[in-house]
Amino acid sequence: MNTIVLMMVLSTTLSIILTALNFWLAQMNPNSEKLSPYECGFDPLGSARLPFSIRFFLVAILFLLFDLEIALLLPLPWATQLQTPTLTLTWTSILILLLTLGLVYEWAQGGLEWAE
Repeated sequence: MNTIVLMMVLSTTLSIILTALNFWLAQMNPNSEKLSPYECGFDPLGSARLPFSIRFFLVAILFLLFDLEIALLLPLPWATQLQTPTLTLTWTSILILLLTLGLVYEWAQGGLEWAE
């Protein structure tokens, strides 16, 4: 039997067994505290259906953008070993400069301020 097929069969079998054990051994004791959307120790003060502020989404998008920047810059130490490291460093500098200019623009427009 091929090694890859064997590993796929073993991992699938193990996943099915562990999932079945979880459903079989789990203790389900629902009560009003567990079914409540608030489990932090105090009673809800208002409706849980209030919309999020647009500022929350802006900060989340900025986090994703800079997280993506780190993912793009991760192979940089290995890329400097290529035949044209100056080209690699030029593109990296352009990427960092573009993201920095975007952050400065957003900051200058007041998009990162929580209170107005």
